[in-house]
Amino acid sequence: MKLTVLCDNNTFIDQYYLGEPALCFYIETENDRILFDTGYSDVFMKNAKKMGIDLNGVNKIVLSHGHNDHTGGLVHYLKEKRNVEVIAHPDVFIHREDETGVISSPLTFEEVGERCNLNLTKEPYEVSRNLIYLGEIPVGCGFEKRIPIGKTDKGEDDYIMDDSALVYQGTEGIFIITGCSHSGICNIIEYARKVTSTDKVTGVIGGFHLLQEGERLNRTVDYLKKQNIKELYPCHCVSLKAKIAMANEMKIQETGTGLSIEIE
Repeated sequence: MKLTVLCDNNTFIDQYYLGEPALCFYIETENDRILFDTGYSDVFMKNAKKMGIDLNGVNKIVLSHGHNDHTGGLVHYLKEKRNVEVIAHPDVFIHREDETGVISSPLTFEEVGERCNLNLTKEPYEVSRNLIYLGEIPVGCGFEKRIPIGKTDKGEDDYIMDDSALVYQGTEGIFIITGCSHSGICNIIEYARKVTSTDKVTGVIGGFHLLQEGERLNRTVDYLKKQNIKELYPCHCVSLKAKIAMANEMKIQETGTGLSIEIE
């Protein structure tokens, strides 16, 4: 499996791609071409063109959750009907707002359903050979309780139950691909282990939603250190302070638009 970062908050020196506070990965497997999230705008499409990646070959889109920094690009990519399967949690297209305004997908459930093939599930689902969408993530680590962000369309606190991730079953263990980890990065890792019946985690890439210093960050760093994960790529919603805290205890990799990694 090959993963290329089409959009991230960070860009690399001397690699002239666009960045934005959002996330989009392009994943190539034996049989599938997959978008994992679509960023906030059409930045991922512009970067893909510059990288020589033909997004017309994409046959599946997996959405980590419904926030607009992960679904905003849909309005650009799905301007017309496409033969694409969109895989996500059933709550992914609900209306959401916080103090800044609307933070949900620019397209509704009905609009997306008219333009592609929707596959909404809370259960783990095989996206491609050895690549599984995890569905709804249970809380397994007590220090990673769900924290609400904004309100749902019903005026209730939004605990972002749709937040999920992908797990790839490689030759040496599992490799986890996250969007924002609102469910908790440690909860995601533990659930990925359970779903795959595999203990060894060889790598994790994506947003860990670690922004503030404090007990949660400290306990997360302690957890990750104990896992002895070979390849850690924290990006998107991970603050500089959080990256420094992790780097003080373990090796982490710089991540940004244009990065490509191959996972065996």
